[in-house]
Amino acid sequence: MRTVDLVDRSQFREMMNQRLVIDPKRTVVVTVDMHRGHLDPAVATMPTDPDDARRVVAAAARVLHLARRKGLPVIHVVMTNRRLADNRSEAYGVPFWEAVEALRETLTPGRASTAYRHNLEGSIQTEIIPDLYQPGDYVVNSKKRLSCFYGTDLEVLLRVLQAQAVVLMGINTNTCVLCTAFEVFNRDMAPIVIEDCVASMYGPDLHVFGLENVSRCLGWVLSAQEFAAKLGEPDWLVQEGLAAGA
Repeated sequence: MRTVDLVDRSQFREMMNQRLVIDPKRTVVVTVDMHRGHLDPAVATMPTDPDDARRVVAAAARVLHLARRKGLPVIHVVMTNRRLADNRSEAYGVPFWEAVEALRETLTPGRASTAYRHNLEGSIQTEIIPDLYQPGDYVVNSKKRLSCFYGTDLEVLLRVLQAQAVVLMGINTNTCVLCTAFEVFNRDMAPIVIEDCVASMYGPDLHVFGLENVSRCLGWVLSAQEFAAKLGEPDWLVQEGLAAGA
């Protein structure tokens, strides 16, 4: 396979980020599959790297606290698969997943994974990470594939909440987060990904790919501190007692 150098669009990203204005009254935060099936190494069926899991959960908890304080609605979208009558999961029928399972291969380098036992209805894996959920948050638990929109009522809820911008965080940067960013874009809303709050179980290279694809083609990629500044809190990390980049 031919290797290529990463194109440097950092100046373009910086100019785009400077231009971005976030209206809290028209902005909604959506967490993507921030459940124990990805982020709890003890029980995860498609686990992220444990270090990534700790980083993402800690950062997301702080950002969600800020978002709620600023009045932004929070929606958690969770993949949940039924166990069908013949004991198959709803994940059956996806040719790529079927091939991976038939080969007894893993989607998560260096860690075991299974599409067929992932986030079965009623399982512990479908639980949202406790630090990330608060009463008053919305939950959409009918996600079946890579898009948070396909087969769910997320679009209806975003319309009811009058969203013009959708802030995304979660797992995986290059699949479900990226796919949802495309879907937000296709609905003439602004996708904003918080880079501290996303990771990919597929590997750091595809995490970087996902962020590059969003920032160069679809929308905005902000650090947690940049997001706080857009909400009028430029000293947020200092107030939180955190070092930049924590």
